[in-house]
Amino acid sequence: QVQLVESGGGLVQAGGSLRLSCAASGIIFSMYTMGWYRQAPGKQRELVATISSGGSTNYADSVKGRFTISRDNAKNTMYVQMNTLKPEDTAVYYCNAQYSQVVRYNYWGQGTQVTVSS
Repeated sequence: QVQLVESGGGLVQAGGSLRLSCAASGIIFSMYTMGWYRQAPGKQRELVATISSGGSTNYADSVKGRFTISRDNAKNTMYVQMNTLKPEDTAVYYCNAQYSQVVRYNYWGQGTQVTVSS
């Protein structure tokens, strides 16, 4: 059974920092592209950042220079360090795991709330 469990969300003032974690089980973590997505009230879910199995990273323009995605394959865990947070970063943040070699697998976590107060 695949599980992606996010943690680290909470309430922070604008300009502050948070680090989210995503602990994965039931998958060969090192083979998956991992990602963070977010969904604000009334908006569609959007990409925040991804990190490939080889460690290549990709960021949404809105978070470049402020967020850093990383992974620890030994711990089956992905992280995102979020600095200089803005009220517009307020959203539910979701962990995603994707594998697309011959067959495609796509898994989501349950989400963790991040609220940035002005």
